[in-house]
Amino acid sequence: MLTHWVEALSTWAVPFLLGFIPFFGWLRGVKVYETFVEGAAEGFRMAIQMIPFLVGILVALTVFEGSGAFDAVIGWIAKPLQHLGVPAPVVPLMLVRPLSGGAALGITTGLLHRYGPDSFVGRLASTLQSSTDTTFYVLTLYFGSVGIRKMRYAMTVALLGDLAGFIAAVYICHRLFGP
Repeated sequence: MLTHWVEALSTWAVPFLLGFIPFFGWLRGVKVYETFVEGAAEGFRMAIQMIPFLVGILVALTVFEGSGAFDAVIGWIAKPLQHLGVPAPVVPLMLVRPLSGGAALGITTGLLHRYGPDSFVGRLASTLQSSTDTTFYVLTLYFGSVGIRKMRYAMTVALLGDLAGFIAAVYICHRLFGP
């Protein structure tokens, strides 16, 4: 009975909001369509402003991987991380996740196909994917779109947050799933 109500709620939540919000605006005297078009135009202008920052980060990622530096960094840190309980196949995910969500999702998908979702590597990869963020992408996109050039401590704090997420994911996966 409860699952039926939850299913109905989840099915109708978005259509309800899509109808209710314009109706509520109309009741309050807001020119709904004109306001929507203004917001869409502003969103388009913002998207145009973000393109250089997105291209920059994608080029940097491609150069980093194409130069062989990515593989070199993985080789340097894989052994020490294995001693800390991080399986070698997960190391590329740990390096890519702060840079690119799409690339991290690709790596996670590959790990899940190769090792299985119920393996320790699969569970750790899934936990890492959900407990960290695409720090450089977010900082580049958000700070760039509003014109902030000096990030001060934002990058340091965000990377420390990612590190905390990595450490917590490894610890929790070892405690819950053990290799």
